Amino acid sequence: MATSDPVYLRVVEDIRRQITDGTLPPGAPIPSRAQLTRKYQVGETAARHALRVLAGEGLIIGRVGSGHYVRQRPDLTPLHRWRFLDHPAPFAADLQSQGRRVTWDWHSEPVEAGPVIARRLRLPESTMLTRTRYVYRGDGKPLQLATSYELREFAPHTDDERRSVVARLYAHGVKITEIVESVHTRVPRPAESDALDLAAGVHVLHVERTHWAGDRPVETSDIVIPGDRFRVMYSMPV
Repeated sequence: MATSDPVYLRVVEDIRRQITDGTLPPGAPIPSRAQLTRKYQVGETAARHALRVLAGEGLIIGRVGSGHYVRQRPDLTPLHRWRFLDHPAPFAADLQSQGRRVTWDWHSEPVEAGPVIARRLRLPESTMLTRTRYVYRGDGKPLQLATSYELREFAPHTDDERRSVVARLYAHGVKITEIVESVHTRVPRPAESDALDLAAGVHVLHVERTHWAGDRPVETSDIVIPGDRFRVMYSMPV
């Protein structure tokens, strides 16, 4: 560590290394601020900032009146993106096939496309679409958020009409020929952190999915997945 770096980084680097190599296993207590100041010969402000950085990275978690502990790292559940495409809720069907109990709520409303969605669906910004927001839960705990946009004439209005996108559009004479997904990781927005009950420092996987009928995009979705709970799996037939 260069001498020009802030002194708290020396504390962060050493504790991060101990967590990564297993010297400090999940659940192990982290030294208190007073203990950090003595061990690393730093001031209390530096010790406090080091703990804040480690918590922000999701490596440690604070407990009121008890101190800080190494955060538990759950096993990542695989999400198979190519399976159950004929199901109205592929995410739920995939987890159910792995023995999980999954439920979901949804709410639809009319909205203008706006610049971002209009570009993705190749429509004028003033086009009226149906936006549907989904919240998926497993054993009552939030697992995934999804927001779908589609032309109003294609959108379902009741649970009975809520079939897969492929089947529903086919009933309208539109054949889906391709599903394209783009995945990136990002910091969750405050509302997403609250809705998914995310710990500090946990990023999300953002999946931008679009259904295509030939050269025409007919539905697009934003899917938000907790990065500390799932591993996204893809199959590429050769």
